[in-house]
Amino acid sequence: MKRVLVTRPEPDAGRTAARLRERGFEPVVLPLSETRTLPAVLEIPPETVSALLVTSANAVRHAPADLLAQLSNLPCHVVGPKTAGAARAAGLSVVKTGSGDARQLAELIAPGLAGKTVLYLCGRVRSADFETYLAGEAVKVLPVETYDTLPVDYPGKVAATQLAGQPVAAVLLYSAKAARAYSTLVQRPELARYFEETRVLALSARVAQAVSTGFPGRLAVAARPDEDALLALLGAAE
Repeated sequence: MKRVLVTRPEPDAGRTAARLRERGFEPVVLPLSETRTLPAVLEIPPETVSALLVTSANAVRHAPADLLAQLSNLPCHVVGPKTAGAARAAGLSVVKTGSGDARQLAELIAPGLAGKTVLYLCGRVRSADFETYLAGEAVKVLPVETYDTLPVDYPGKVAATQLAGQPVAAVLLYSAKAARAYSTLVQRPELARYFEETRVLALSARVAQAVSTGFPGRLAVAARPDEDALLALLGAAE
């Protein structure tokens, strides 16, 4: 059975592991980052902004209930179906859902928001591209950071125990931070032998760019920035 390394934080790691088992793979859960809640505060009245933007389900999960309640009447634009589900479950009013790509969402909503102010529920660690594009289209974006993403470092013996002394067939990388952490992890002498032939599967081109150049011929990028496309790179389980 092919062993697949899952590097994303919990609780998403557990959900991905379950999907892998359904497909006949053996998941190896080793989160390379973790999310921590930040004390998010709304500094302006919600009635003074025109919309709410969300590009990560984690931004909703980590937001305090009172903050979400204040934002519940704003038209909410989300990056993709997964985030839309989290937003609706939290009581937000989703009006537009993108395909899973933040730039695509920005292009979709910018014409209707030009000259207006919007709130952006987000993480402290994020790409600047989304906000930069909207700013260039005369959309004033006010970020509200609800969580931080921190690296997780494993002592050699702990990581080896998690790997169960067996090589890994593929690794799933969902973020640039995880990609950099993985590139460092596999260079550790006590762990390198587990990853000599591992296929490196990246959620997007941005994630792939963060991977070191040490995986010639073994790096692949999902056709779309969503988990279905990422898992499709695995092919059929043996």
